Amino acid sequence: MTVSLIISTYNWPEALELVLLSIENQTVTPNQIVIADDGSDTRTANLINSFKEKGLQIIHVWHEDNGFQKTLILNKSLRVCTSDYVIEIDGDIILHKDFVKDHIKASTPGYFVQGSRAMMGKALATKILDTKKLHLNCFTEGLLNRFNAIRFPLLSFMFVTDPLSSRNVKGCNLAFWMSDYVKINGYFNGFIGWGWEDYEFAERLINSGIKKKRLKWAAVGYHIYHALSSRANSKPNELIYKETVNNKMCHRVPGFREIAL
Repeated sequence: MTVSLIISTYNWPEALELVLLSIENQTVTPNQIVIADDGSDTRTANLINSFKEKGLQIIHVWHEDNGFQKTLILNKSLRVCTSDYVIEIDGDIILHKDFVKDHIKASTPGYFVQGSRAMMGKALATKILDTKKLHLNCFTEGLLNRFNAIRFPLLSFMFVTDPLSSRNVKGCNLAFWMSDYVKINGYFNGFIGWGWEDYEFAERLINSGIKKKRLKWAAVGYHIYHALSSRANSKPNELIYKETVNNKMCHRVPGFREIAL
């Protein structure tokens, strides 16, 4: 099995640097690293080039800044994906050294995997961004939900979730089979602004017969604190999600297939 790690980002190279440092420390390296850049300025490109010069193989997929277009840039990035399995994170998620290893172990045909995230408080995030020291664990002072920072994969089986619920699915720590992604036409490009795109994507996977697996105490990701994005278009986006739920939709257009090569 081959694995692609997809990282979505927008104009926060300071956080992305920490993410890339944590990728360099992985016990298992992904076969492909793709950065889905939703229109960042040249600082992000410069950062990526600096990691390339150190030997980290990265594909940088960028489009012009036209507001929040996360689904569009993800679909564009998945166009260059060459792996069987995709692990998707946000550009503000620092990875435990066994993050990729744990996701690979949890991969199961017929399932997508929702990982959990440990949330940093503002003070801890400020400190980490300043020092770039990534020695994080469940005992680190400043974590807001240290339960999610525990890594004890032998007991992951204890945590069960509704395999047919798309609620609480978050693309900041999500894994799926590329064939399942293609089957449902990827993310829906009709969303405007922040909100509900992850739930809607997961709902179509579930409607197509793919079940959700919740991964706890493994594949730990640490979320760097930041101010919330604008929720101005949340309600219209929620209506798109509800339409998918009510009509049991498996496929939406425009999506992955409508992205020009």
